[in-house]
Amino acid sequence: MIAAPSSRALRNAMLVLTVAGLGVASYLTYVHYSGTPPVCTAGNSCLQVQTSVYSKLAGVPVALIGLLGYVAILFSLLLPDREESRFATAALTLVGFGFSAYLTGRELFSIHAICEWCVSSAVIMTILLILSIWRFLRGEDLASRPATGRLAGGAGAREPAGPSAPAALSRQSPAKP
Repeated sequence: MIAAPSSRALRNAMLVLTVAGLGVASYLTYVHYSGTPPVCTAGNSCLQVQTSVYSKLAGVPVALIGLLGYVAILFSLLLPDREESRFATAALTLVGFGFSAYLTGRELFSIHAICEWCVSSAVIMTILLILSIWRFLRGEDLASRPATGRLAGGAGAREPAGPSAPAALSRQSPAKP
């Protein structure tokens, strides 16, 4: 049986995907501001999407919004591995996934053209969402927790804190009546 990846392995995979997403979003942001046509194997589809009315939201290029989103995800992944940072990553990827789904819908049903760069970003964001939810729900690895306080053997039994635990217990002051 294959062991599930550790929280660290999930985080490293997510870092790689986030850097890839940063690359895609950076390229599309560059294309927008430079005015150069995007490299596209699907004819003019990418150019059609990049120059459509849906390529901006309130005057801000969606490529720039995506770039900022990937930067936020990267920042959340670089924070110390705690429940709050794992939740932040999951929340950011959920928003990114929703935004990507909206834009993909616009490509399919409004623009009638598919940008392969946009699709690659949507795929990256989908995988990031799945991994971030998995990482959040599983919590921290048991191996990374300190031995003190972990349940051992069930029935509420606790492992000793280490070789000095009996000595520490004997130094406790007696209970007051």
